[in-house]
Amino acid sequence: MIKIGIDVLLKEQEHSFYWLAKETGISHTTLWRLKKDKALGINFETLEKLCLALGCQPGDFLRVGKSRTKKK
Repeated sequence: MIKIGIDVLLKEQEHSFYWLAKETGISHTTLWRLKKDKALGINFETLEKLCLALGCQPGDFLRVGKSRTKKK
C-alpha cells in the first residue's frame, strides 16, 4: 500500500488542510481520504497540485507500506 504523508509536510511548513484545499482546489473530502489512507488511488493532476503547493517532489510524501490485500 502507498501511504501519503502530506500531514507531515503541512506541519513542517505550518500550513493547514484548509490552506491546502484552498491553494490546490482539491476538496476537503479528497484530502481527508488521502490523509487517512482511504483513497484507492491518486491521479497525476492531484499529485502535481500537491507538489506545486507544498514545493516538493512526490517522494517527499509518498511511502510504501504493507499491502491491504493478502498475497496468494
